[in-house]
Amino acid sequence: MKNILTFFMINYMLIHEHVAKANYHLFVSACYFFPLLGGFLSDRFFGKYRTILWLSLVYCAGHACLAIFEQSPTGFYAGLALIALGSGGIKPCVSAHVGDQFSEENKHLVKHVFALFYWIINFGSFFASALIPKTLEWFGPRVAFGIPGVLMLIATLVFWLGRDRYVHVPPTGENPHSFLRVLWDAARGGRDGAARGHFLDAARGRHPEGAIEGAKAVLRVMTIFAPIPVFWALFDQKGSTWVVQATRMDLEVLGHRLAPAQLMALNPLLVMLIIPFNTMILYPALERRGHRLSALGRMTAGMAVAGLAFVAVAAIELAMTGGGRPSVLWQAGPYVLITFAEVLVSTTGLEFAYSQAPREMKSTIMSFWNLTVTAGNLITAGVAALNVFTGAMQYLFFAALIFVAAVVFGLLARRYVVVDYFQRRPAAAAPAA
Repeated sequence: MKNILTFFMINYMLIHEHVAKANYHLFVSACYFFPLLGGFLSDRFFGKYRTILWLSLVYCAGHACLAIFEQSPTGFYAGLALIALGSGGIKPCVSAHVGDQFSEENKHLVKHVFALFYWIINFGSFFASALIPKTLEWFGPRVAFGIPGVLMLIATLVFWLGRDRYVHVPPTGENPHSFLRVLWDAARGGRDGAARGHFLDAARGRHPEGAIEGAKAVLRVMTIFAPIPVFWALFDQKGSTWVVQATRMDLEVLGHRLAPAQLMALNPLLVMLIIPFNTMILYPALERRGHRLSALGRMTAGMAVAGLAFVAVAAIELAMTGGGRPSVLWQAGPYVLITFAEVLVSTTGLEFAYSQAPREMKSTIMSFWNLTVTAGNLITAGVAALNVFTGAMQYLFFAALIFVAAVVFGLLARRYVVVDYFQRRPAAAAPAA
């Protein structure tokens, strides 16, 4: 659905281009904000299974609104709100529910099932990107928005049919030693009202040592991740500014006319190719030459590569400004660069965030990782709404922005002390909400 969203708003709802771009990025930011709500409901009240089941029905209702009321702005925006709530709400629960199905006896299979899980996501995304834009062109928005909703409904039905086959981990209830509780008590000065050393030490006496050390770990990771929203501000433009650029390019390829958004199918296809290439060829080759990239080093390089992708898109824009009408295949180069950057930043960032937080704070740190996507899309939405930059300048602005962010991230990375919590098992309170 996201593949056709910007194109639909501009060409069917006749929304001005810069407003459509802003709306697209506000929608994406909402999808990555609501995981906070989904994780809270799951941990405190309903458990993962019921949260996924009920919010999946909200997800389906959102698609129904888009399909039935696509001519009504009210119905359209209501549908987007429901999809953001549903898709965002289940994000922190689905992968965790997968992990819950494994015990000590078969935990060695977890990495395999998660690799398959990520591969299947990109497999589905490839076909969605390849087919849904043409579905919009051939059959209209009702069918194009309806198909994902029907498929989601089928998936929800299958999920419900398996209700007696899953391991159901009950909700933990209220956690008196969550990250926010520790932060709040430290801000109030703790029991004795005086912080000693780190300001979170002011919460000693109200929270166990594990909770305080976990909160410190979360703050350390939040600091290092401060420039990451700029990456998402660039990355998610493949569904907005890049699609708009494609509408002005030559869409004829080997006798077939592509839809403007169809080239987005390159992203998931390339992800499925680049991850094994990096793991089995690139990283081992670099290590043999004595250039072992750390996780933070890979993320720094990824941000710089994303900047190069936007320099390439700016070059395409300049060619069109000069009167040319290049083939849409010119965008293949920027797609390779932005996908390579995604693998370096996103997959590495998930692994890094998970490893740097104690067990009781892992859900908290993953929620903050999702919030970097929200913040990045809010940046792009704000720039689009202001409509200050046009033509190649809009791409060069974001390229310059991420080059600066990459430098800042690299400097922060040099001062960051890596603490591997995969092996440590600190005394912990209940899992963080």
